[in-house]
Amino acid sequence: MRLSAFNAVVFAAATVLLPSSHAFAHGFAGQRFFPATITTDDPFVADELSLPTVSTFRNPASGDTPETQETDISMDISKRITPNFGIGFGATWQHLEPKGSSAASGFGNLDVGAKYLLLENDPHEFLLSIGVEAEIGGTGSTRVGADRFSTVTPGILFGKGMGDLPDSLKFLKPMAVTGSIGLGFPTSSHSVNDTGDIEQNPRTLNVGLAIQYSLPYLQSSVQDVGLGAPFNHIIPLVELSFTTPLNGDVSGQTTGTVNPGFLWCGQSFQVGVEAIIPINSRTGKDVGVIAQLHFYLDDLFPTSIGRPIFDN
Repeated sequence: MRLSAFNAVVFAAATVLLPSSHAFAHGFAGQRFFPATITTDDPFVADELSLPTVSTFRNPASGDTPETQETDISMDISKRITPNFGIGFGATWQHLEPKGSSAASGFGNLDVGAKYLLLENDPHEFLLSIGVEAEIGGTGSTRVGADRFSTVTPGILFGKGMGDLPDSLKFLKPMAVTGSIGLGFPTSSHSVNDTGDIEQNPRTLNVGLAIQYSLPYLQSSVQDVGLGAPFNHIIPLVELSFTTPLNGDVSGQTTGTVNPGFLWCGQSFQVGVEAIIPINSRTGKDVGVIAQLHFYLDDLFPTSIGRPIFDN
């Protein structure tokens, strides 16, 4: 895997150019708590575990592949090496039910990643990170179409809360936006499918956004409007996820989803549910659903497995 050189350069440049302030335990910048969103990568570094993430969605027909109902069950874990640098691993079990064909099940390729927090600005509730993710080709099952090639995706991640707005706009202060922008580079420009046809593997632009309105922030930092449980722990949000091929026959043919839903955030865990709405016919025509149970390991085990390995 081609991660070590990239991480070394990133780590050295970040240490020299943009030393971060002290990193809070889990997703904080000033008074702003950034939750772990379901489909958009987070701008912070943390010890956390998502288990499980369950989704179901109907993929449209494409070429010789019929319309297919896909159900995924995923596990993701992240671990801080230092307060500002962490690594992560993810695995997904897939169940595919093609229309008119027999079902198939198996694990997809293993996902690995690394992230470094470059900047934390507490007064402006702002976070900026850089990272790299890699899907390791050949680690998943061919029964569910796992690629034999790897894809490496470096990118930037950010989070911005609106708590620095003037008091005349106080009810907009609970809003926040997190996002990620990455470029996916396959290790092979083409591959041969099961029928012997050659398929192109394009480079891709991957964009994720999560627009949030934090009711806990409204209650604690703006105005107590009398919300009781469970509403005082809820963060409504809309996530957007887009992928655009940058070369080949499918260049410019964006696919993506819009995912409205909510998160309920507790002291040491959160749960979330979102709809999956395709943006065009290339993505699909039916609405799916995704749900996640997420644990804050740094809050559950602050003196053991939930702390950085090297805590300076």
